[in-house]
Amino acid sequence: MSASASLAMTHLVTLAELDEDKVTPGVLGFIVFAVMALAVWGLMKSMNRHMGKVDFKEPAEPDVSGGPEAKPQRG
Repeated sequence: MSASASLAMTHLVTLAELDEDKVTPGVLGFIVFAVMALAVWGLMKSMNRHMGKVDFKEPAEPDVSGGPEAKPQRG
């Protein structure tokens, strides 16, 4: 590496002032978080649509003993 290239790299490194004790997620961390947020949003939207199609009303059970006036017998 030439002397001028080495001098230029030295100036660039001092401009950045890297702190080795500090960890940041950076751009990649933001992109991963944004993709996960969009995936959760899409799943919630899909779940809401599917839950809207569900019928929660149960059909009336037919009377097993026959008549509508049939009452359970006590033993």
